[in-house]
Amino acid sequence: MRQARWLAEWRNSESKPVFYHCISRVVDRRFVLGTREKEKFRALMRMYEKFSGCRVTSYCLMDNHFHLLIEVPPMPKNDESNAGLSDAELLQRLSALYNDAFVATVAKELADARKLVKAGLAEESVVVAQIHARYTYRMHDLGEFMKGLLQRYTQWHNRIHERSGRLWEDRFKSVIVEDGIAARTMAAYIDLNPVRAGLVKDPAEYRWSSYGEAIGGGAKGNGKTARAGLVRAWGAHKGMLADAALWPGEVSRAYRKMLMAHAVEKTSESIGPDGTLVRKTTRKGIPKEPHKQLTPEEQAAKQQRDGEIPFARMLRHRIRYFTDGAVIGSRLFVDEAFAHSRTRFGPKRNSGARKMRGDASAANPFLCSMRDLRKGIG
Repeated sequence: MRQARWLAEWRNSESKPVFYHCISRVVDRRFVLGTREKEKFRALMRMYEKFSGCRVTSYCLMDNHFHLLIEVPPMPKNDESNAGLSDAELLQRLSALYNDAFVATVAKELADARKLVKAGLAEESVVVAQIHARYTYRMHDLGEFMKGLLQRYTQWHNRIHERSGRLWEDRFKSVIVEDGIAARTMAAYIDLNPVRAGLVKDPAEYRWSSYGEAIGGGAKGNGKTARAGLVRAWGAHKGMLADAALWPGEVSRAYRKMLMAHAVEKTSESIGPDGTLVRKTTRKGIPKEPHKQLTPEEQAAKQQRDGEIPFARMLRHRIRYFTDGAVIGSRLFVDEAFAHSRTRFGPKRNSGARKMRGDASAANPFLCSMRDLRKGIG
């Protein structure tokens, strides 16, 4: 029997952010996601964000798979008993997915129900709440977000390409990610996908990623939305909201530094207007590092040569822990998730956190995994 998806037990908490790294691949890993397909997927992704209340804080769309770092906030609360949404808020969310005629029909249905309540002929908790419930069960829910997005995209893809049947391999995979350094690292890992694949040397050059969209924006991408998501991934543990206005300055510089560490630099000199020498250094791009599983001796020599291996260097490689580790975060965070899900494990296991090995060992002072993936790290 297939085990139920691992979800954070604190997912309805108002004080503890809940992030998931979600991954899915095209069936048979075929390369079918071209420019038009990626643009459509991103448009639908943004539509489902507005409808569901889930937030994509980082993403990358590749030719045969995608990565999303999704925050699932709790449903907002107000004085009404309609899953935290007013009628106006519900209609606004519906407008993200449905046409004006459909939204107008629901608006009239709500207005008629309100009249019955006002006349004392019905209870709000019955007639109004039932209308809300038809839609709110799909909101602030990871499974419903992914189900709706993938189904809607598959329908479009099959129609455009005159095909039928399944498009995605099995169910999507998801990993619970702690806010703070884990979320920052995962966001950078996702944005560096096209660099690892050798498609670009600078992640800013890849338009179907959160960083590429944040830097470029343009008609096909909303740079403001992408910047807001990255701000949240970067600073949720500090109480930073998803506010694009916080991107310029410290956040953008720090994130860029994390992405571009060890990039090849080019220095040019020129004479300024006042006759002084002006030296400008630019980072041309990140050299692709071939994956190699190091022996303990090679790893020790590498650490001695480079000092403390930064996360950015580690992120040049594919890290299975980030896609199959189940839970990624500090030791305390992973152990807490283990305690919440104790029944998933056998009686002999008495702790949750596991050290990362191989290319991921640079993260050990800060991050742990729920699963031990020593057999097949790359």
